[in-house]
Amino acid sequence: MMYRLMLFKFLLGGLAALSLTACQREANEPLAELSGRIFIFNYRVAAASYVITLRRTAPFPEGAYAEAEFENPQGGAPLKARQNLFPSMEKIVLESPDLKCVKKDKPYAVKIRLVGEGEKALQTIETSVTSNMDQTEMMPSKPLVVGPIYTPNPEVFHADGSVDYDKAGNCPA
Repeated sequence: MMYRLMLFKFLLGGLAALSLTACQREANEPLAELSGRIFIFNYRVAAASYVITLRRTAPFPEGAYAEAEFENPQGGAPLKARQNLFPSMEKIVLESPDLKCVKKDKPYAVKIRLVGEGEKALQTIETSVTSNMDQTEMMPSKPLVVGPIYTPNPEVFHADGSVDYDKAGNCPA
């Protein structure tokens, strides 16, 4: 009887240890993978932005966040976005602040870091996004509508019936 009890405890302990190791993430296993990248052009409000989506491939630890640095098409410092991560999240969406001067067929660099407790980098993803449109050719520099009911912008649509899209911008050549 004592032998059976010791064998049972040994097997139970082995199963517990096995289940604990099965739940732990491998150190080099990615937490997420790139699932989408695009420029969004909203001509109604004269705004453009990067949108990057990631698909979760492993559970996110408590307190983790995703941080993206987007190349600034106007030049200068990269644009940044941050998204808190929760263990139940399946998808991460990172959207840049408004952009100006996006050029057609030019790849723009994006660097994404998944960061855990103590500011420890858990994963880094580097990619690029290329537009199939030139922002200065197809986007007005001022919103076409204003307000919650899409009132025509009086700075674009003048009382005399003239329209000023002012597509010329201060973009580098």
